[in-house]
Amino acid sequence: MNTTMERRHFLKIGALAGGGLVVSSYFDLGGLAADEAVGAAANATLNGHVRIATDGTVTILAQNPEIGQGVKTMLPMLIAEELDVSWDQVTVEQADLNTDLYAAQFAGGSRATPTHFMPQRQVGASARHVLLGAAAQRWGVDREELTTEAGVVHHRASGRSAGYGELVDEAATLPAPDPETIPLKDASDFTIIGTDKGNVDIDAIVTGEPLFGIDFTLPGMLYAVYQKCPVYGGGVVRANLDEVRAAPGVQDAFVIEGGDDLQGLLSGVAIVGDNWWLVNQARENVLQVEWDEGATASQSSAGFDADARALLERDAPGMPLRSDGDFAGSWSTAEHRVEADYDYPFLAHAPLEPQNCTALFDNGRLELWAPTQTPARGRGMAAEVLGIAEEDITLHLERMGGGFGRRLYNDFLVETAAIAERLEGTPVKLLWTREDDTRHDMYRPGGWHRLQGGVNADGELQAWRNHFVSFGEGDRFASSAGLGDDEFPAGCVPHMEMGASLMPFGIPTGALRAPGSNALAFVYQSFLDELADEAGVDPLRFRLDLLAAAGPETEQDPVRMSRVLEEVGEMSGWANRGNLPRGRGMGIAFHFSHMGYVAEVVEVTVAQDGALSVDRVWAAVDVGRHIINPLNAENNAQGGVLEGLSHALGQAITFENGRAVEGNFDTFPLLRMSQTPGTVAVRFVETDHPPSGLGEPTLPPVLPALCNAIFDATGYRIRSLPVSKHDLSWA
Repeated sequence: MNTTMERRHFLKIGALAGGGLVVSSYFDLGGLAADEAVGAAANATLNGHVRIATDGTVTILAQNPEIGQGVKTMLPMLIAEELDVSWDQVTVEQADLNTDLYAAQFAGGSRATPTHFMPQRQVGASARHVLLGAAAQRWGVDREELTTEAGVVHHRASGRSAGYGELVDEAATLPAPDPETIPLKDASDFTIIGTDKGNVDIDAIVTGEPLFGIDFTLPGMLYAVYQKCPVYGGGVVRANLDEVRAAPGVQDAFVIEGGDDLQGLLSGVAIVGDNWWLVNQARENVLQVEWDEGATASQSSAGFDADARALLERDAPGMPLRSDGDFAGSWSTAEHRVEADYDYPFLAHAPLEPQNCTALFDNGRLELWAPTQTPARGRGMAAEVLGIAEEDITLHLERMGGGFGRRLYNDFLVETAAIAERLEGTPVKLLWTREDDTRHDMYRPGGWHRLQGGVNADGELQAWRNHFVSFGEGDRFASSAGLGDDEFPAGCVPHMEMGASLMPFGIPTGALRAPGSNALAFVYQSFLDELADEAGVDPLRFRLDLLAAAGPETEQDPVRMSRVLEEVGEMSGWANRGNLPRGRGMGIAFHFSHMGYVAEVVEVTVAQDGALSVDRVWAAVDVGRHIINPLNAENNAQGGVLEGLSHALGQAITFENGRAVEGNFDTFPLLRMSQTPGTVAVRFVETDHPPSGLGEPTLPPVLPALCNAIFDATGYRIRSLPVSKHDLSWA
């Protein structure tokens, strides 16, 4: 997904009905000239970014979807900072989808901060600029003589002042400035950025007010369930619809044909009625469907594993990715050599709120209330399915009870749209069960790696080879199954070979929090530990030496990564880990993910019977020069660590006969309170680099750090996840 913000940024100033000021930010689309972009925006609904009422009330619209990552608080903080109002003056509202006004209106890839840090500040600064202009015009003074503080304009020389609310009607008549020309605050003058701000929705969340997509209702609304083939891509042959329609609470049941896009609308049976429990009971107890299961019915986890291991035995990967130096020659002369196979399973996203959506189709127009991370994409998919224009779709963004990448995909949204079309004029809410969610996910794909590494007599990594077996067709990886030719330690090892062999399959895959990195970090950082151990070099020292050898083409900045490694070593008391008794251990790892530099240390205790306790985690994090909301940033970083532990300790999705075996939290367990570390200490290392995102970077390093700690405690090496399938007992 390309989120580079290179389009020209414009503003529109307008008046609120009944008096007040509204400031809208927008970007020219498709490289329009400035005058064309202004004209296009003038025709847009002016709901804007900032509304200031005559009583001084400030409303800031949060443009991006909120999945728990805190953007509904963080983005308005940027505007409020440059607007120069106090935070307690601000009311935050969730914006609807509006691609005429808002750029990059999605949640994913840890992109909110790097994409919007400057544009959102420019919105606030420009609104302040026109308010200053209104005051200057009223008092007959130069704008440069004026200052602002907490929503008040001051002319210190004459002692005059006016609240923003007193100036908004005049400000609404002024021309919009070019936001690129408005000076922004110096960081030393920040009063909001860099301060702890609580979640703007926290009161509603803790008191149970309707806020999430699953809470939303409309008068006269029907409820729906949607039964798809348990084998991915399978279709309906026939179903006992008449019997289902006769079941208590059911108003209708019908087949939707769907297509062959595993991330889109698939064939299934919709059941609708006035009570969700009853329609779901009809599905579970009455509905009988004959399915055409298709070719995927022959696929299984056991089959994937057997095929992958056969491919690893081949002399060469099917698809070369990188070749530096002379791996074979360097490997043959290495003082220390290690060979190891690693693998990891498919994973589900498992958000606490199952997929849901509410829709009303009436007179050729569709209205959606959707908890989606990619609303524009969802609108486009719905338009295609219904055969209507995107302009005829209104999409309201609902807060999400977790996403982790699952709600990047809009299958649940287009299912709701297709059902709503059949119920024209009647609103309908589709709600998946937990089993629907777990067995019809866009899974993080599994993978297999055969690694070889050679270290010279000086303890320097000289040779590295990786044969990666993954999923895809020809030379094209399946979604989120890929490996880039610049993946670390590329650029740090003089003699390196990377290649992949791909297996065709029919399982839907997609991005899970920190896609790619969430699996590769486990493999590479665990294998680095093996090499360090074989060479008799301290694991932290081994990594620092490897980064010091980085060439100019290395994907990450080795200086920034070295600093977080040194920082986490100091935080955790790494130098004293040799004093730990048998059964206690510490492991270290780092990873560059989504523009963030993170190093982590995990401390564990493993009892002699194999019982594992994760005692403490330390994380050093470099995401640039500004931590906008430290309270939320720490929570976000800790959340990434805890989710990574969930992935590592007990999670795996397996397949039999083309269908997922696991269906609920009893077989796909989330991290329990009893498994949570007593401490997850986070330290932000602020550097002179643009701020980047925090939703994903802390997740990947915790998996290998955990496994390396288990090795330190027991001497047992984890090369296959999840940890729960291993016997960790020791004598």
